Amino acid sequence: MNRRSFLQNSALTFGALTLAQQNLLSAFFQEPWKITMLRNKVGIFEERGGTIAFLLSKKGVVFVDSQFPDQSKHLLDELKKRGEKEFELLINTHHHGDHSGGNITFKGIVDHVMAHENSLINQQKAAVANKSEDKQLYPDLTYTDTWQKRYRPDIVSLHYYGAGHTNGDSFVHFEHANIVHCGDLVFNRRHPYVDRNAGANIKSWIEVLNKALAKFDKETMYVFGHAAAGYKVTGTPDDVKTFRDYLGHVLKFVEGEIKAGKTKEEVLKATIIPGGEEFKTDGIQRPLGAAYDELTMK
Repeated sequence: MNRRSFLQNSALTFGALTLAQQNLLSAFFQEPWKITMLRNKVGIFEERGGTIAFLLSKKGVVFVDSQFPDQSKHLLDELKKRGEKEFELLINTHHHGDHSGGNITFKGIVDHVMAHENSLINQQKAAVANKSEDKQLYPDLTYTDTWQKRYRPDIVSLHYYGAGHTNGDSFVHFEHANIVHCGDLVFNRRHPYVDRNAGANIKSWIEVLNKALAKFDKETMYVFGHAAAGYKVTGTPDDVKTFRDYLGHVLKFVEGEIKAGKTKEEVLKATIIPGGEEFKTDGIQRPLGAAYDELTMK
């Protein structure tokens, strides 16, 4: 099947069908994954791990993140069935295994793997510590602040604004589609993992999101690394602002608890924080603990 047929079929599958029809088809085929075309030949893949985005360029497919080996294989197999034969570039938003663990599936298939220079360092360190070096496909291309290349019909650009979720997180912008993959720089209504061992910093993270909001416009569609149940992995600038404000509420709450003489163990007993009522998933201890360590310089 050629690319035009793939897009036409995708439009039918993901656009024209009613919700009831989509649910019926999902129940019939029982696929564990979901492919959604967004706009301008950019789509997303959801199964297990961080959201994958892809661009169907004329030269070959450009991917953002790879989930785990089984999941990336599902996506590659599906694209091959739909006529895609060339795979040009794999970008990692950061090094965590649920975003780069599937890189190995692309070995010998994709021309290049790219990430921020700190992401490569973090991936190498983590692989050595976990004795999983044989399961890695490391980036062979890195950048420092910005990077850009045309992949017709779009232009792909990468932006690094400083430490956030780690010290190596990238925003990936499909410029013509005006879609930005945030990786784990945004968790949609879900408590984030804050990897201080890899340079994460919540105060800087807030500024990183402010820089992104200033760079991209109000029409930008964002792709998030993760979302809570009932929320989408795509959203608007308002969703980014909600997460940015949530991080501020985390710091404010923990700072107040520290001033009140609370120990870290006491702070971690909180199940909800003022201003963060929409974030109801498990895992609130992760940002609370990270904020406590950051504010006490531990």
